[in-house]
Amino acid sequence: MRRAAIVLGALAFAGALASALLALPPAPVSLPPAVAAKMDVSGVSHPVTAVLLNFRGYDTLLEVAVLLLALLGVLAIGREDRIVRGRHVERIEPVVAMLARLGVPLMLLVGIYLLWAGAHRPGGAFQAAAVIAAAAVLLNLARLTPAWTQAPGVRLRWGLTGGLLVFAGIAAMLLTGGTLLAFPPARAGLLILVIESALTVSLGLILAGLFLFLSEDRGGRP
Repeated sequence: MRRAAIVLGALAFAGALASALLALPPAPVSLPPAVAAKMDVSGVSHPVTAVLLNFRGYDTLLEVAVLLLALLGVLAIGREDRIVRGRHVERIEPVVAMLARLGVPLMLLVGIYLLWAGAHRPGGAFQAAAVIAAAAVLLNLARLTPAWTQAPGVRLRWGLTGGLLVFAGIAAMLLTGGTLLAFPPARAGLLILVIESALTVSLGLILAGLFLFLSEDRGGRP
């Protein structure tokens, strides 16, 4: 009965939320023309990147902080309470290991391309980081690399937090001009590239860590 009540309550909440969203009036401002009018000062040529890193960069900054906090929650709670059970680690077929070795370099190249392409076409730090994190997870699933069984060391901590620190540092530097994350048009492209490069590394490690810190596989290649 308790489970049924929880399910019904969740469905009722979802229905009420959907009804509220559908009842919202049309947006008073049409965003595409507003974004297009400012593209020449955004530092990039793709509107999505301009919005995420320039026009509403503070939202993106907070999103990165939320992901980092999620990983810190995993480290603070998940790994302390998890009981690691000794289990037989099945040997992965050589074909699987070979395909992983061939696929991971290609995934890294795709990640680098997505980072570079984000300035003028769909892509950017989040997409690049997701592909790079998937490459790390693939290596673990293929038993080519071990799970992360220890607390992060100094270098890994810098890697996990470096993107947020770079983003926040540039925001603080720009705040001296009176506005948060108001990129000077002449330097907007360079600053966005620096931020996205740092975010790619940090987000890739964070997304990989959400899997690898919880993986029960403590062994590397069998």
